Amino acid sequence: MDSPDSELSILITDDPEIAQLNQQYRHRKGPTNVLSFPMHEGDFSEVSPEMLGDVVISAETTAREGKELGFSFVQRFNFLLVHGILHLFGYDHEIGEDATIEMDQKTEELYKIISNDADV
Repeated sequence: MDSPDSELSILITDDPEIAQLNQQYRHRKGPTNVLSFPMHEGDFSEVSPEMLGDVVISAETTAREGKELGFSFVQRFNFLLVHGILHLFGYDHEIGEDATIEMDQKTEELYKIISNDADV
C-alpha cells in the first residue's frame, strides 16, 4: 500500500445520511455499512494527489452488524474502515469472483495486522 504521505477523510454518520449518499452516488436504496469516494479518479484528481479520498461509515449499521456477527463495535468499525480504504486503492469486490477473493484476503490480512496492535 506504501502511501506514507497520503491523507484520507473519515465520516462517521447514521443510517439516514448514508442511505442518502448511497442513493445519490450508487443509485442504491437504503443504508449500507461503508462507502468510499476515491479522489484519484475523475475530473479533479490532480488537485490534491496526496488525498486518497473519503470513507463514510454508518455507526448504526456498524453496531447492528457487529452484534449480529458477534463482534464489538470497534472490531466491526475497524474491519469496515480497512474495507473502505482498500476501495480507495482500487480494490473492488463487485467486478467478479476473483476480485472479491482478492479483496477479502487483503481485508483479512490488514485487519489482522491492526487488530494485533489495537485494543479491541
